[in-house]
Amino acid sequence: MSLTDTEIRKTKPGTKAYRLPDTKGLFLFVTPTGGKLWRYKYRHGGLQKLMAIGKYPDVPLALARKRHAEARRLLALGIDPMEQRKATKTAEKAAAENSFRTIAGLWYDHWRAEKSAQHVDATRRRMDANILPLLGARPITEIEAPELVTMVKMIEGRGAADLAKRAMQNVGQIFRYAIAHGYAKRNPASEIRPADVLRPTHKTNLARIDAKDLPALLRSMEVYQGTHVTRLAMKLMALTFVRTSELIGAKWAEFDMDAARWNIPAARMKMRDPHIVPLASQTIEVLEMLRLLTGSSEWLFPGDRSSKKPMSNNTILGALKRMGYKGRMTGHGFRGLASTILHEQGYAHEHIELQLAHAPRNAVSAAYNHALYLDARAKMMQDWANFLERAQRGGKLLPFRGSAA
Repeated sequence: MSLTDTEIRKTKPGTKAYRLPDTKGLFLFVTPTGGKLWRYKYRHGGLQKLMAIGKYPDVPLALARKRHAEARRLLALGIDPMEQRKATKTAEKAAAENSFRTIAGLWYDHWRAEKSAQHVDATRRRMDANILPLLGARPITEIEAPELVTMVKMIEGRGAADLAKRAMQNVGQIFRYAIAHGYAKRNPASEIRPADVLRPTHKTNLARIDAKDLPALLRSMEVYQGTHVTRLAMKLMALTFVRTSELIGAKWAEFDMDAARWNIPAARMKMRDPHIVPLASQTIEVLEMLRLLTGSSEWLFPGDRSSKKPMSNNTILGALKRMGYKGRMTGHGFRGLASTILHEQGYAHEHIELQLAHAPRNAVSAAYNHALYLDARAKMMQDWANFLERAQRGGKLLPFRGSAA
């Protein structure tokens, strides 16, 4: 007689293990501790074998019979079902070891060295949310270009075209890593370009005011009604024109007041090279005021919610919005203003570009020298600070007194 679910549920353990037969070699093995294990007894190649089917109730009667029927089908074809299961597991393990997810993890661990925490976190989130859900389980050697097109089109469909391009860039990096380490032989990401599949977008520059409006902005910053720390952050950004991430992540240990230098480590720079910001006398004055407010923290600008983290990168943008500059000015806008005005005043292009950390990189160029033209850059930064001070006090833009042709 075949087993029933009711009979199995009511089965009690005995002092010794015993079997409850179902049909055609399938039986339930009941242990003295109450365990109920499905087993299939069969012969193959002249040998008696015993195959584990699963544990009840995780594997109910209907599923046990389904697995038993599949094993009998293989046996009828001359295939040992246990050997087939081992082969399947081996293949699945090999596929997992060579899956896109596994290789992506290896690439990520290799790539993240010396990258900024913010960049690393953004890339990790981009992979987890947009790349791995679609490609993660696939063997990396089987992925084809149409799958990548599907991925970027799905991201674009959410209105995130720029994110789609970055995802494609990351996929290409992962495939290049796979090729370099013998996990793959080709890079399907190199076979297509984002422009081949994504709708064209019009690039918009980050908002910034015209140079003629700078004096009014400087005066508004001087009487800003928010916190003193935020006001000083805006002043320091105007004086140094570093990137917002470089400013808010600044630590007191990076500043050498005696040498009048801010030494930003490579790990915090977009170009992955150390950067020197010469400190004008006005900049040092701002820093001395700021030290009275935040000197007990490792950060120049500790966060409002936790002093263990720097302020949000939206703090300065929010302050500009409250001052009436929404859509007209961003933190990054100070960089554009400085570049435009310094070029107009005749300062050397290479000095400006070095101070903006825009120095060109290529495989054959000389090693980047972050201290190059430092004396000239220091003079330029002092002239710039003097210019801002005069503009804020006088309400108009005047030619630099120390301008260098």
